[in-house]
Amino acid sequence: MNKLTLTALGIIALAALPVSAADWSDTSFGYRYGQKFQEPANPDSMAKNIFNLTHASGYSLGGNFFSVDMLTSSATDPSNNAQNNANFQKQGAHEVYVSYKHSLNLGKVFGTKIDFGPVRGMDFTFGFDYAAKNTTFAPAVYKLMAGPSFSFKVPGFLNVALLAYREKNHNAFGGFAIPRGGRTDVLFDTTYQVAAAWGIPVALGPVNTSVKGFATFTGAKGKDGSGVETKLETLFRGYWMFDISPVLGTKKGTWLIGPGFEYWDNKFGDPTYSTVAAANASGTGAGVNPKTTCVMAALEIHF
Repeated sequence: MNKLTLTALGIIALAALPVSAADWSDTSFGYRYGQKFQEPANPDSMAKNIFNLTHASGYSLGGNFFSVDMLTSSATDPSNNAQNNANFQKQGAHEVYVSYKHSLNLGKVFGTKIDFGPVRGMDFTFGFDYAAKNTTFAPAVYKLMAGPSFSFKVPGFLNVALLAYREKNHNAFGGFAIPRGGRTDVLFDTTYQVAAAWGIPVALGPVNTSVKGFATFTGAKGKDGSGVETKLETLFRGYWMFDISPVLGTKKGTWLIGPGFEYWDNKFGDPTYSTVAAANASGTGAGVNPKTTCVMAALEIHF
């Protein structure tokens, strides 16, 4: 078992200890849908149905965040068996993305109040992401990150973290580019990630709404599996959610619905090229990798 996997398992074991003593928790089931998602090595856009399970909780010294997305694409993002086997009807790919973060409140750990300027608290955050997808490319991604996180004085919450970031990836094509440094299993260079997450209430008369989401900016991390130099990766996902619980006769904050938007540039760190011609003209050895700008519809049910 490699060191990256062992480290991730260690984080899970450590973080699981305080969960039973949670002071508060929120669990939600979500669904979102959009028609203009993009994937590397594919010039076509695709629709995705995305189901999500999220759990957040806090205890005396910090908190936990866990999220899993289960994604199904339309046929323009084909699964590995559908693309090459005439006996299978062409079908969309399936994907899973798991994220876990644990935050230690440094003020509580050291028994001192951290409050200065716009900052109302400071944590040490660490965690991991894991993703896999059944396309011909067959990505399997492991990410570890750790660093300080700052909470800002806004209604609701706004957290910004400055993280050290390390990624390992597997793909099925890197071996074809061995002469220029390609490989199928890549342990990328350590880099940085700036991560922000927010949930800010916005009252519209008697209607409760909130603006929520996250953004990450991940630095270049060396060469990818095909020997191409990676770039700054930018991911933004935001929602404007409306609380329709009163209409359904349920507790406030139970049912949320609203529009969302995803922006993803240099996805997975590979440079953005919207067409094969543009990628070939770049002379970098990179392939097509269109930028994602996708409007979504989103629903959340909180328990």
